[in-house]
Amino acid sequence: MDRNEASARIEELRAILWENSRRYYVDNAPVMSDYEYDRLMHELEALEARWPEFYSPDSPTQKVGSDLETGDAGENAEPLIRKEFVQRAHRYPMLSLGNTYSISEIEEFSARADKSIGEPFSYSCELKFDGTAICLTYRNGRLEYALTRGDGAVGDDVTANALQISNIPSQLHGNYPEEFEIRGEVLMPYEAFDALNRERAAQEDPPFANPRNAASGSLKLLDPSEVARRGLWCTLYHIATPDLGFTTHDEALSAAASWGLPISEHRRICHSISEIEEFISYWDTRRKFLPYATDGCVVKINELSIQRRLGLTAKSPRWAVAYKYKAEEASTKLISIDYQVGRTGAVTPVANLEPVQLSGTVVRRATLVNADQMAMLDIRVGDYVFVEKGGEIIPKITRVDLSKRSAGALPPSFPARCPDCGTPLVREDDGAKWFCPNQDSCPMQTKGRLLHFVSRKAMNVIAGESSIEQLYSLGLVRTPADFYDLTSGQLQTLEGWQEKMAARFLASLGESKSAPFERVLFALGIRRVGEITAKDLAAHFGSIDALRQATEEELKQVPDIGDMTAASVYGWLRDERHIQELERLRAAGLHMSSDNTDAPLSKALEGKTIVISGNFSVSRDEIKRLIELHSGKNSSSVSRNTSFLLAGSKPGPEKIRKCNELGVSIVDEHEFRSMLPQNAASASKHSVPEGQILEEPTLF
Repeated sequence: MDRNEASARIEELRAILWENSRRYYVDNAPVMSDYEYDRLMHELEALEARWPEFYSPDSPTQKVGSDLETGDAGENAEPLIRKEFVQRAHRYPMLSLGNTYSISEIEEFSARADKSIGEPFSYSCELKFDGTAICLTYRNGRLEYALTRGDGAVGDDVTANALQISNIPSQLHGNYPEEFEIRGEVLMPYEAFDALNRERAAQEDPPFANPRNAASGSLKLLDPSEVARRGLWCTLYHIATPDLGFTTHDEALSAAASWGLPISEHRRICHSISEIEEFISYWDTRRKFLPYATDGCVVKINELSIQRRLGLTAKSPRWAVAYKYKAEEASTKLISIDYQVGRTGAVTPVANLEPVQLSGTVVRRATLVNADQMAMLDIRVGDYVFVEKGGEIIPKITRVDLSKRSAGALPPSFPARCPDCGTPLVREDDGAKWFCPNQDSCPMQTKGRLLHFVSRKAMNVIAGESSIEQLYSLGLVRTPADFYDLTSGQLQTLEGWQEKMAARFLASLGESKSAPFERVLFALGIRRVGEITAKDLAAHFGSIDALRQATEEELKQVPDIGDMTAASVYGWLRDERHIQELERLRAAGLHMSSDNTDAPLSKALEGKTIVISGNFSVSRDEIKRLIELHSGKNSSSVSRNTSFLLAGSKPGPEKIRKCNELGVSIVDEHEFRSMLPQNAASASKHSVPEGQILEEPTLF
C-alpha cells in the first residue's frame, strides 16, 4: 500500500466508523456487528501507526463514541427518545476500554504489566456488561446527577430517568464519602427485553436487536414513568473520584456495595495470566445462565497507585483491557426473500434460510428489516450469509460471504406494488419503510387488524390466526364490528366448529364488551396508537366523540403525542368508513367513553404496590386487572416501595434476588387470591396462561 492508498483507506475507515458509531450510540440501531466494527477500528489504528503524518485528533481512534444528539435521529431510532437533554461536563473524562478478541493479546497486556510495574500487584477480573454507560454523582449520600457517557467530556443529564431504575438508590447508607462519582452500566434483563420486543412486534415497530440497544434507547425516553415500566437494571464497577482512602479497586467496590450501591459479585482477584484465562474461560459458558447480557471480561490492575502511575491515553486507560467473546454465528444459504404485509401496511422483507443450528436453536428465517438494510448488506438470493443472534436472542444477518457468491447473481428488487393486493407502495414519514396505502381493502392488512382486535391486550377474544383466516376467507368477517353479528348457526357450519366451540367463542365476544374505552381505542388498530398512547388519549379526551371533534393541534397537546401520531389519529377518525364502523361497535355495546370503566370491586389491596413475575393460572394481564380492581397498584420492578412480589411458576431470578436483598415479601397465587374478598378472586373464564398460542383444533 502506497501513501495515497493509505490516505484514501484511512479516510474511508474513519467515515465508516463514525457513521456506525452514530447508529450504535445515538440511534440504538446498529447495522454492523461489534466484531466487524472492532476489526475495522484495529485496521485504522494500524494504518495510523504506520502513517503518522495522517494523524487527526478527530479520528475515531482518538475519541470515544458519543451518544449526544448532533442532528436528526436515524431512521430506526425510537420515536419517544428525547432529542434535547441538559448536558453537563464530566468532572473526570469518561473513557472507553481498549478491547480484544484474542487471548494472546491479554497475555501481551499481562507481560507488559509485569515488565513495567516492577513490584507485586494483582488483577481485578470482572464481567463486561452489555449495556449503556452511566455516571452517578452522589453528594451527602443523595444522588445529585446521572449522566450518560456522551462524548467522554460532556454527557446528557438523565437523572430523572435514572431515579426510575429500581436498584439505583436515591439515598445511600453507611459510611459513604461526602461526594464522589461512580460509573457503570444500565442493562435491560432478558425478561424485560422479551416483553418489550413483544410489545413492539404487536405495533409493527422494528424490534430492538439486543438488550444493549433497548437499554440505551429506554434511558433516553421522554417519560420517566415509561422508563420505570421497562425494567432496567444497573451495575456499577468504577469509582472515578481519586483520593478516597482506598488502596485497591476491589476495596473501593466492596465499600460502595456497603453503601447500598449495586456492585456485581461476579469478580475475582487474580495474580497470574493462568488465573485470568481460567476466569475468562469459566464465564464464556456460565454467562449464558445470567439473566442479563454480558459480552466479555474486563481485566484491571487492582492497585490504585499503579493505575495512577500508568495513566490514560486519549481514549482509554492503560491499566485495563477488555476481552470480548465473539458472538456465535453460523453460515447458511439464503433460499428466498418473502415480503410480508403487516396490519399497518408496512412491508417487511424476511429471509428464508437453509436451516442452521445457532445458540441451541434451529434458525430458518431472519428479518431483513427494510429496503435500506437489504441494500447495505448488498444481499442476493443464493448468497451464503452469516447469521448471529443479536443479544443471543433475535436471529439477524450480519454479512454476506462474497467469496461464495455465484456469478451473475442480481440484487433483489424490493416490490413496487403490494405483494398481497397489488396497490403501488408508498414511502412515507421517515423514509425507512414502504407501505401499502390500501389500508381498508388489502387482505393481509385486514386480517392483521382483525387479529389485533381480538388479541389479549385489546379485546381479549378467544380466536387464533387460523380462526381469523377461516372467517375472513368465507366472507363472514371483514371489519371488527362483523364479529358481533356472528351467530351460533353460522359458526357451526364451519369446518371443525362444534356447538360448544361456537358457544365459547360467542361468550368471549360477549365478555369483550366490558373492555374499557382505552382498550377499545387500542383495539381499533389506528396506526401509531399503541397501548400506552391509547391510554393517554382516552384519559385526556374521555370519549370517542370528544376525540373525533379534536383538531390536530388539540391532539398534540396530549403528552408524547407528536405530529405524525396526531395526523394519523385525526385522519383515521375522519374516514367515513371508520365513522360507520365506530357506530356499529357502539351499537354492539362496546364502551366508547371512559365513564364505563370498571369501578374498584374492593379496597383489599389499597396502598399496596405489587410486582408480578412468572406464569399464572390465567394471563398476566388478567392478574394485573385483578390488582387494579381491588385498588392495588401494578409496578414493573422491585424496589423498597414494593409491598410484595406476586410470583407464579418460573419467576424472574433477578426479581427474586432483589426481593431477598430488600426484604420484600414473595407471595404465590393462592395466597394472593386469599387476600381478595370471597367470590371476587376469579378472573375471566376464557383467559389463558401468558405465551400460550391459541390454535385450532385445541382452541376450545
